[in-house]
Amino acid sequence: MPSSTHAGDAEKELAEFMQIYQSDYLRMYCEGSYTWWDSMILGTEESFEKAAAATLAMSNYHADPARYTRIKELRALATEATDVEKRAAYVAEREFEQSQIPPELNERLVSLSSEIEQIFQTQRAVYNGQEYTNNELLALLEKETDSQKRYEIWDALKQVGELVAPKMIELAKLRNEAARKLGYKNYWEMTVSFQEFTPDELIAIFEELEEQTRPYFVEMKDKMDAELKEKFGVDKIMPWHYDNPFFQQAPPSEKINVNEFYQGITGEDIVEISKQYYAKLGFDVTPILENSDLFEKEGKSQHGFCNNMNKEGDVRILCNIKPDAEWMDTQLHELGHAIYDYNIDRTLPPNIRDVSHIFTTEGIAMTFGAKARDPQWLIENRGLTPERAEQVKDALIEQRLREQLIFCRWTLVMTFFEKALYENPEQDLNTLWGETTAKYQLLDPLEGRGKADWASKPHFVIAPVYYHCYMLGELFGAQVRNSIEREAQGDLLKFGQLLKERVFEPGNARPWEEFVENATGEPLSTRAFIEEIKQATEELR
Repeated sequence: MPSSTHAGDAEKELAEFMQIYQSDYLRMYCEGSYTWWDSMILGTEESFEKAAAATLAMSNYHADPARYTRIKELRALATEATDVEKRAAYVAEREFEQSQIPPELNERLVSLSSEIEQIFQTQRAVYNGQEYTNNELLALLEKETDSQKRYEIWDALKQVGELVAPKMIELAKLRNEAARKLGYKNYWEMTVSFQEFTPDELIAIFEELEEQTRPYFVEMKDKMDAELKEKFGVDKIMPWHYDNPFFQQAPPSEKINVNEFYQGITGEDIVEISKQYYAKLGFDVTPILENSDLFEKEGKSQHGFCNNMNKEGDVRILCNIKPDAEWMDTQLHELGHAIYDYNIDRTLPPNIRDVSHIFTTEGIAMTFGAKARDPQWLIENRGLTPERAEQVKDALIEQRLREQLIFCRWTLVMTFFEKALYENPEQDLNTLWGETTAKYQLLDPLEGRGKADWASKPHFVIAPVYYHCYMLGELFGAQVRNSIEREAQGDLLKFGQLLKERVFEPGNARPWEEFVENATGEPLSTRAFIEEIKQATEELR
């Protein structure tokens, strides 16, 4: 039926449509946020059912074809709307577009995702006949020197993969079915598109990273593996000789144990240190911490994350803090997300009262997380003496370089594997995982293992087609350090204020390309990140 709307009326009608939409959106967003938070804390079947119902309600609302048709029509006609109104309407239209799938298919997607997520949260691995949390197994792995026992612990950390792999393959097929109904080849291509990238554009960035980081990674890994061979008394380094089960983080340095800077403190001290540091930047994180859940408990998610609960100031983080460098990093990281969310301009419409892009918030969080191992930060926040800082400076630079290179190569694994997963979910994914880790991480492909190690990574379910954004965040973070942090010249209050003005307050009021260039003075690229890698490598030679 042809529309009766004329161009002169379109701006008014778009405003009226969006006013109703924003009210509905915020109500459903809050319902989803609070029920999901409860599910992450409680881990009960009832809490997951409520969260799934809230997610489904939001999806069903956006699945309404009449609303979708109407907003497309109004956006095309309302050429005189303000830039903010246009952006909010565009983001809303994209939300409607990706929900135009049959209700029964959508319900199956939400239900299966929730089912798998609950397995990840409640499963506890069995090692030596006893159940362990991930934190406990990682602590065992860090201390164990016997290679066979290290393998057994590493294998225990992968146990959940065998439980969820068939369900995850089924979920990938369902997601592909939904994507094809919307005109996309597969779910990976669709999701990248809704993240405002083209597939070719995204892959080009990662192919460039692969080429540029390979020589630095090979040099670094050869040296690191030689150290590990000596440490464990072996002729060949296997995946379980790295302390992280996915080799996404660097093993502890033989030259410096960063945990020495966190000895004799408690988890509560980690919280206080982070609180005092952010205060130096001009951010009071007390309201955030008061609503957060920071320590381990039965049934609770074993990971760390930040959630903007209502887009009106209730921002929370979930952690499982231990008094060590890793959780200091995580605490600073999650609060980095939190101060971003908390300081977005709250006069923006609710659906763009959000970060510019998921990679921009990751870039901020990673920049702050890395402070936990930074010599100057340790002097100012952990009482490290300048003399000791000078002694450990090169070791910390080397460890930071290893972290950056190892994480970069890990994101290549996740990006290219996940792309292949959705291109053909029925292929031999176990073998593909081994081939992909061999290519990008130079790991032994473990021929004959035949286990779904890939499926033990929860991001395939809880944050699908997301992992590349962590690496894009590293690129953005490097640009922030090269521009905004450098401009502040060590003045923490100025740095915080510049972040607030240029990164946080703008929210999602403009496309990410414009935002990044405005915030950092240049388009998103690999340049600043590779310069950091090159400079650190040269300093250590």
